[in-house]
Amino acid sequence: MKLNLYLIIAMSLFLSEVVYAQQDRKLIREGNREFEKEKYDDSEILYRKAQEDTKLPFVTSFNIGDALYKQEKYEEAASQFQKLSEKESEKLARSGSFHNLGNSYLQASKLEESIEAYKNALRNNPNDLETKYNLAFAQDKLEEQQQEQQQDKDQNQDKDQDQDKQDKNKDQENKDNKQDQQDQDQQNEPQDQDQNQNQEQKPSPDQISKEDAERILQALQDDEKGVQEKVKKAKASKAKVKTVINW
Repeated sequence: MKLNLYLIIAMSLFLSEVVYAQQDRKLIREGNREFEKEKYDDSEILYRKAQEDTKLPFVTSFNIGDALYKQEKYEEAASQFQKLSEKESEKLARSGSFHNLGNSYLQASKLEESIEAYKNALRNNPNDLETKYNLAFAQDKLEEQQQEQQQDKDQNQDKDQDQDKQDKNKDQENKDNKQDQQDQDQQNEPQDQDQNQNQEQKPSPDQISKEDAERILQALQDDEKGVQEKVKKAKASKAKVKTVINW
């Protein structure tokens, strides 16, 4: 879209030949010529020189704003037109300031501010078709931007939900794996205990049972009694036999 600026070419309809002879008017005319040649930086310089000592502060300020806009210095242009819209009381002049303010905001991607500026322009000049067109354009642009932002928001929410779902599934999987491991450990634990008990109960080759030990002890005691009886009998038989003493 090509945004048209309102231009003030030295207010020629309101100036007499005598007025044009003054220095500030001369600089404004020179600035206008440079502007038409698309030498916007040069035109800005001339407008600012004219502003140093001028009786037409609105004209020079307005044209400086246009020159800044053409140099794509949209923030500076907006500031210039904002000041003009606050100072100027004449409706058509205020309307032109608000119109160019809206254009500057629009180019700076400040859509809501541009819409408000266009509305203010129409409040001062309701029949301005150019401003109406620009207002409709800015409103459509804002609606499009809001739709894109909503789509991005929805997509981000979907991504977040998918990520949360993946995280929950992963957590649940880890819990299931942990539970399976615990179940496996519980199944293996009694078997290990039984094996340990069997190993504890099973005597080693070098060990004997309690019953066998008691039997062996009883046998030893019986043998000892038998030996003692034999010894007693042997002593008794020796006592009866007289030993021959050899002198």
